[in-house]
Amino acid sequence: MNFEIKRVDDISIFKLNEKRLDTNISGLVKGEFTMLLKVEGVTKLILDLSEIETCDSSGLSAILVANRILNTTGGQMRIAAPSDKVYSLIKITQLNRVLPVCKTVDEAFNELKKI
Repeated sequence: MNFEIKRVDDISIFKLNEKRLDTNISGLVKGEFTMLLKVEGVTKLILDLSEIETCDSSGLSAILVANRILNTTGGQMRIAAPSDKVYSLIKITQLNRVLPVCKTVDEAFNELKKI
């Protein structure tokens, strides 16, 4: 699994450099989120999905794990730059009601900076 984490002030940007967020890597993604949020104590997370072309239910489950951890620690998360296909899945599953989605990483960053 290829990803990068960038930290700016108190905001962490997790960019997944993969084409697919699916059952093949969702377990690894969940593990990384758990380390980042529980062990390292990150409370403001941007999930940069700009490279992801397809996502399945296990991929969405990984995203929800991060959201659940942040909810218990009083943190905030933004999904940034999903492809049309991934955003469509987020809307169909009505996750956009639970997870704020931003068009760009900059937009997500500016939202979290105000919190």
